[in-house]
Amino acid sequence: MGVFQDSIDTFLGPVKSYLEDDTITEVLVNGPGEIFVERKGLLEKVPASFHDEQALQAAVRNIAQFVGRRVDDENPTLDARLPDGSRIHAVLPPASRKGTTLSIRKFSKASTTFIDLINRGSISKDAARFLDVCVYLAKNIIISGGTGSGKTTLLNVVGSRIPGTQRLLIIEDSSELNIKTDHVVYFETKPPNEAGKGAITIRDLIRSALRLRPDRIVVGEVRGPEALDLITAMNTGHGGSMGTTHANTSVDALVRLETLAMMGDTQVPVAAIRRQIAAAVHIVVQIKRMHDGSRKVTDIAEVVPEVDDFGRYQIRSIYQYVAQGKSKDGHIVGEMVPTGYIPSFMHEIELNRLPFGRDKFVAPAWYDPKKVAA
Repeated sequence: MGVFQDSIDTFLGPVKSYLEDDTITEVLVNGPGEIFVERKGLLEKVPASFHDEQALQAAVRNIAQFVGRRVDDENPTLDARLPDGSRIHAVLPPASRKGTTLSIRKFSKASTTFIDLINRGSISKDAARFLDVCVYLAKNIIISGGTGSGKTTLLNVVGSRIPGTQRLLIIEDSSELNIKTDHVVYFETKPPNEAGKGAITIRDLIRSALRLRPDRIVVGEVRGPEALDLITAMNTGHGGSMGTTHANTSVDALVRLETLAMMGDTQVPVAAIRRQIAAAVHIVVQIKRMHDGSRKVTDIAEVVPEVDDFGRYQIRSIYQYVAQGKSKDGHIVGEMVPTGYIPSFMHEIELNRLPFGRDKFVAPAWYDPKKVAA
């Protein structure tokens, strides 16, 4: 680690101070002379720069060497995790026309909790407690949102509420999750070697995980045909499993899972996959990065376990974020409120005597679903 850190200090010297700044979450290099950082969800250009393109490429190649990856003219992209947990991705010219493009998403050293999200205004107390209830009742959850919306952070928080008596297997392309629970096992994919052999995919890891006596399976990001394997696991006794996916709405998240599930060599009819998804996914949590840089949970919805007569998914929003305007300093003002819909598993909440009554789902008199944050 010491040798690696010395190389980071030497080759990434121009951005070292930003990597050490806890208020900065991401460093973006668009060629040697253009560097941006993300602070409080907003991008800002900084005066730093690399000496030239050769210096920047040397930094990327050096990092690749230390993490056991290869980046060159034949393999012009690098996707890796640094020893401190930070995620790095790079693209070399000529694929990147401005020069080497580099992104370093810093690993948060502090563990985020529901209390932190509530204090930031990312979620309401009742909505957070409801997600806690869903985890306790082993509901399958998909967290959906755009790039940088906070899906991984939210998954960390929700996953950390899993009872310590249960065995949790986490599967990721590049390890980012740090779920705090008593019995957790982490798996990470492996790229092919120089001969194009030895690759271990998320699908491979899910299939192995099913043979390792998991109570729950968590897939950091579902973005390929492994969607079908996760859905199958959710439908075959691994309740309380979770994953994230890129989508703009709760319905889009299910459609994306459907599309990904069909990307592989499966011969399962579309109608069958839709029914499996509708039966497997219980809750979809939509999170969004707002215009002011804040991250907010905008929708928590239940998936009705069947498609309608037209083959469409049926979604019932339980909590929604209602935007009410902007403050003088440009921050979005709003509130997350119940919609009035009582989840179909309310009887399970009451049967387990969980302190979350039906009054928690009563919509305020002023609630108008047309004014929610889209």
